[in-house]
Amino acid sequence: MAELRLGPLLRYADGSSATVWVEASRPCTAEVRCADGSRGESRTFQVAGHHYALVPVTGLTPGTTTPYEVFLDGTPVWPLPDSSFPPSVIRTSLDGADLRVSFGSCRWAAPDADVHDPVGPDALDTLAGRIAADPDGERPDVLLLLGDQVYADETSEETRRWLAARRDLSDPPGSEVADYEEYTRLYYESWLDPEIRWLLSTVPSCMIFDDHDVIDDWNTSAAWLEDMRATPWWQERLLSGLMSYWVHQHLGNLSPTELAADPLYAAAREAPDATDELRAFAAKADADAASVRWSYRRDFGRVRLLMVDSRAARVLQEDSRSMLDPGEAEWLREQTLADRGSYDHLLVGTSLPWLLPHLVHDAEAWDAALSRGERGARWARFGEKLRRKADLEHWAAFPSSFDALADLFAEAGSGPEAPASVLVLSGDVHHAYVAEPTWRDGGPDARVLQLTCSPVHNSVPGYMRWGFRFGWSAPARALGRRIARHGRCERPPVTWRKKGGPWFGNQLMTLTLRGRSARLRLEQARGNGVLVTIEDTMLTPE
Repeated sequence: MAELRLGPLLRYADGSSATVWVEASRPCTAEVRCADGSRGESRTFQVAGHHYALVPVTGLTPGTTTPYEVFLDGTPVWPLPDSSFPPSVIRTSLDGADLRVSFGSCRWAAPDADVHDPVGPDALDTLAGRIAADPDGERPDVLLLLGDQVYADETSEETRRWLAARRDLSDPPGSEVADYEEYTRLYYESWLDPEIRWLLSTVPSCMIFDDHDVIDDWNTSAAWLEDMRATPWWQERLLSGLMSYWVHQHLGNLSPTELAADPLYAAAREAPDATDELRAFAAKADADAASVRWSYRRDFGRVRLLMVDSRAARVLQEDSRSMLDPGEAEWLREQTLADRGSYDHLLVGTSLPWLLPHLVHDAEAWDAALSRGERGARWARFGEKLRRKADLEHWAAFPSSFDALADLFAEAGSGPEAPASVLVLSGDVHHAYVAEPTWRDGGPDARVLQLTCSPVHNSVPGYMRWGFRFGWSAPARALGRRIARHGRCERPPVTWRKKGGPWFGNQLMTLTLRGRSARLRLEQARGNGVLVTIEDTMLTPE
């Protein structure tokens, strides 16, 4: 009899359809049955001995909430027997309704409830508890998970014991994950957490990777990549990371229409074992980043979401460094400017913040100038060492891409079709803040803001708290200008100032979008199992 190994995850949901992701213990037919009579089913496909299905559910009624159950070969497997959680539901959207979007990044798997958690309560666990206690109350319409959903390079003590029983940890990559099977362990550890499992079964989610989903500072530079490719373990790690990301995260980002047109998904479902097809896909993506697009677009009524791959799509050659390859940059431009009058808010999800504390931005731009040889070969070698040591690889480290993003936001936010807001949603930097740019040559009509929220559940060392607080200060800004002058850095087309923060803790931001108004709430998890509101402010007027 087939058993439910992982899931269900409610991924896509619109006014009349949804997708539900599951992993089963053996080949079977996965079926979702809703209380209103709507349903869907799909045969599992196999990757590396694991069996997955993404079940399309159709016939849903707009603006309704309906409980659902999951069956494998006709046997009910969800909800779990004796579950203390409310029924998992699919909530469909209704044109003109408010939209609540909660987002964050950087989540270590939480330990068991009876084990001390050294980094404090998990914000997503706490959110799950609040929704479960009042299932008819306020909840997000969608969760945006902006990277580092799993940590391939920072494993827990329990996972290290599991790895040690499988192979010799004195051989590289040591206590980091090495292959596809070990990646599946990370997803089990993270998504079998009872609160997380239930939350992801009842709130739709959109995901994008960041570096730790593969390795810290993934694709920092051409020299970094050359060094990694020279190791005996990197190829297997990268291919396994991309394969597991495609299975566990990327597929669920796609709409039923996009899935129906996806040739790899069709091949995976038709093959007795899709491992070779998926591995070939990952190898091609490694050899030619332009051969695959991890970025995607979602429309929620009059809100447009563009989730941008700011890791795998990079151009790393020093004379042409870019955060996005030409095809990716053109895709972003086209999706931003298409039918601008059809959306009131543009959300751009990028795991890495566009606007950083001023000193950090200037240091990254300076280092990029040194590394490309602006001050000669000796300084270039120093620049390469520094950017690896200090993680200098955000948008600021790709100055032409930073400027292009500023120009795109100005264009999108100007004129009679301008949206009310352009909101850049990011994580990565283990604190939260709001920053607002000002264009040197006028600027857009829309309000443009950088909203950064991290971590969901991770450590925030003292030096990081001090450094980011100082990075926003006036003395830091003056120091940054001096550093930029030494690198002969050109001035960016925008200046910016901090409008809120920095805030430190395990936290989530929630946007409430109503017509052309936008409201932001920041909440932090506390040890008594509650989310405490730290900031609540209007971004655009009602």
